[in-house]
Amino acid sequence: MRGWNPAASSGVPLPGTLAGLAEPLRPRNPLQRFSNTRLPIPRRTAPHPKRTPNIDAKELAAAAAALCDQKKGEDIQVIEVLGRLKIADYFVVATGTSRAHVRALYDEVHARLKAAGASHPKAEGIDLGWWIVLDYGDVVVHFLQPDARGYYEIERLYGDCPRLDWTRVALPELPEARVARA
Repeated sequence: MRGWNPAASSGVPLPGTLAGLAEPLRPRNPLQRFSNTRLPIPRRTAPHPKRTPNIDAKELAAAAAALCDQKKGEDIQVIEVLGRLKIADYFVVATGTSRAHVRALYDEVHARLKAAGASHPKAEGIDLGWWIVLDYGDVVVHFLQPDARGYYEIERLYGDCPRLDWTRVALPELPEARVARA
């Protein structure tokens, strides 16, 4: 006899069957009635603990500008938007001559400031390389190609905001970026 099971014929329930259970099966999570229903995940309301580094916002902006200068960034400006915007204290604006140059500016600033303890959420615009934005909380760094900088005219938008002479600001110690081993 095909499919015959001696335990089933003897009245003993097989493991995983409903026979012989006194009460119905219940979901593992009492708050979850059905397996395809998901509970809402609470969003983090406090800022990320690593987002505020030990570096002052003015020093962080100057460090980002100095790193752009080391990578041959052009027309580097630090705009103090403290009185005008609530989202940031400083904008760092730098121009790269090509998509690869904009990406190199991003890579250098990201890696070196990360090694110094500053972190940011995912950068925007990396795929296109037209305009890459890094948000360090109080400092927002913009890397733009010349056409993008001419089109958006960030300096004109914040023309009434004072400029920071980043060459006169004492820079924090910036360790070398960690090199990934092949």
